[in-house]
Amino acid sequence: MDQGATRSALATGARRWAPLAVLLAVAIGAYVAGVHRYLTIHALAVHRERLLEAVNSLGVLAPAVFILGYAAAAALSIPGALILTLVGGFLFGTWPGTLYNLIAATTGATLLFLVARSAFGEVLHRRAGPFLQKVEAGFREDAISYLLVLRLVPLFPFWLVNLVPALFGIPLGAYVACTFFGMIPAALVYTSVGAGLGDLLDRGEEPQFHLLHEPRFLLPLLALCLLALLPIAYKRWKRVP
Repeated sequence: MDQGATRSALATGARRWAPLAVLLAVAIGAYVAGVHRYLTIHALAVHRERLLEAVNSLGVLAPAVFILGYAAAAALSIPGALILTLVGGFLFGTWPGTLYNLIAATTGATLLFLVARSAFGEVLHRRAGPFLQKVEAGFREDAISYLLVLRLVPLFPFWLVNLVPALFGIPLGAYVACTFFGMIPAALVYTSVGAGLGDLLDRGEEPQFHLLHEPRFLLPLLALCLLALLPIAYKRWKRVP
């Protein structure tokens, strides 16, 4: 390989990995600065009046500032997405807060998805063995069904669900749509809890984070998951001779 080709390959590699390096550097900086310490119920209880004053002072810009902050936290995989969802309900109410939470979480997840896909996608495809190629083919074939299930039932860490589709080459449009719509049930439940958070804190109580495990919420989610998996089951059934 001549020097020109070598320099071109190095430049291509640098462009591919630069966004990931920047994201990691900012994430480490945020962690060292202790940003995650503010994403707790205790911190919210201490600073809630200040947050409400900030929303009043910002006026119509408040939702945009909140969305940007939440999206940045999601993109950097900073622990505390659940607390931020509660904050969205606490500051803006159930319905506006749910919309802002969904926009913010989807934006942050999409940024992480794009960075991971640019950095790891080509490398993974070159080095993937037969088993991984088979898994990727199945995931791509039924991307919408799998993504909806992963989003509907929040059993896995948010950052992991953001990364896996990027490694398997899922189309961007499918990823964004499934992320937004798949998170609606959980976002609505926790945002509504956040909308009543002020009263809970006044009584010295804490929100119940196990709400989605209760039958009244879990059973509808499982029903939606079964509906999302029906196309996969139908395809498997049609292939049976």
